Amino acid sequence: MPMSNDDINDGGESRADTPRELTGRQRLKAGLWPPRVTRAQLIVALLLFGLGLGLAIQVRSNSDGNALRGARQEDLVRILDEVDDRTQRLEDEKQRLDAQRTELENSSDQAEEARKQTVEKERQLGVLAGTVAAHGPGITMTVNDTGGAVRPDMLLDALQELRAAGAEAVEVNGVRVVANTYFSGDAGAVKVDGRKITAPYVFKVIGKPQDLEPALNIPGGVVQTLEKEQATVHVLRADDIVVDALRPAERPDYARSSGQ
Repeated sequence: MPMSNDDINDGGESRADTPRELTGRQRLKAGLWPPRVTRAQLIVALLLFGLGLGLAIQVRSNSDGNALRGARQEDLVRILDEVDDRTQRLEDEKQRLDAQRTELENSSDQAEEARKQTVEKERQLGVLAGTVAAHGPGITMTVNDTGGAVRPDMLLDALQELRAAGAEAVEVNGVRVVANTYFSGDAGAVKVDGRKITAPYVFKVIGKPQDLEPALNIPGGVVQTLEKEQATVHVLRADDIVVDALRPAERPDYARSSGQ
């Protein structure tokens, strides 16, 4: 039976509305993309990635460590020589620095010791020259001469006895006694280094008191000699005697140090 146009149109529309059947390849593609990843799959992937990375690092490390095992004997000898040379250079540098430190320490100690010795020597020479004050144990000897009978030579004998007994610094009536000190004048008009002094004559002496006092009191010694002239002598020991009379430092006219 012949179909009408309406029948033909209705049939066309029916075929167009019917879904097309997918092929096997299309169904596989649709199942794989876009990917559907679950949380468990993501964790497993991360663990596998970390395991692979660790294995790669281990293999690289073993490859580096095996480099020496596979090296030739001459290469190993050369590497060992280089290590020995480097070690020797470091040891030499250490010894050099140690030597410099020791030299600096010794130099510093020697310089400081020399400075201390110089200061001490200067002080000692200053005491002997009378240019610096001094103090220490000693005695004070006071000679009272009311009759004016004490002569300069008697006081000089007293000074000599004190020096022989170990006197280190002496002052007489404010005059510092030094190596070239002299007594002059007459009885009752005594001069020390040209400077007139009057009784009582006071000797301030630094030294060992146990030696100084007996030296003055020996039989026939200074004390007895002065007492014969009607003078009185008093000797007093002390733990600290101050000798502060000073002499000006004089420069010699002709003498020079042999070190110049």
